[in-house]
Amino acid sequence: MSALQLGSPGPRSHRLGWQRSGFSLVEALVALTITTLAGSVMLLAIESCLSSTGDAVDRMIADGMANQLLNEMALKRFMAVGDTPLSISGPSAYETSGSGRERYNDLDDYKNFSVKPAEGIWGEALGTGNDSGSLRNSNFRVPSSYFTNWRQKVEIYFVSATDHSVRLTGSSTSYYRAFEVTIEYVHVDGRVILLAKRRRVYAYLPPPS
Repeated sequence: MSALQLGSPGPRSHRLGWQRSGFSLVEALVALTITTLAGSVMLLAIESCLSSTGDAVDRMIADGMANQLLNEMALKRFMAVGDTPLSISGPSAYETSGSGRERYNDLDDYKNFSVKPAEGIWGEALGTGNDSGSLRNSNFRVPSSYFTNWRQKVEIYFVSATDHSVRLTGSSTSYYRAFEVTIEYVHVDGRVILLAKRRRVYAYLPPPS
């Protein structure tokens, strides 16, 4: 009896065994497609995570900026000498002719304050000054372009003496003023994103008679 008759594998059996031990082109393409899709999903997830982290950092910085501006205002007089607490006069020509806000000496001076890019007291790019009109050491400066699209705004209005959440309108006044600071990101196409908003109420206390 020949070897073939005893069950030894012939040429066809060898071919079938070779086909079972590898992948077809279709299987390889399917596997590659699945791997590519999985990689794309992972990259999108990472990008979304990084974007969310960046937004959170910007909002945290903006909140600090708003609080810093409110703290700066808290050190000023309630009104200019000779003014009445029942009006909000705004800054004088002398006060607006400074480099920044260094000439502001009362809360009225911040009326309708709005500046972009965000800046420090002396008009310097925020994060670069030493609070004395000069620049800090270069190793400790924020890149001057970081706050290019950031805007600082201040709104002042009277509120009810009995409910400080109620904004007075028209000619109504009180001895209580709300100071609202807004930090915004302004895109090149004009879109505005609110990053932070802080509000404080200050009261006028007449001097003792």
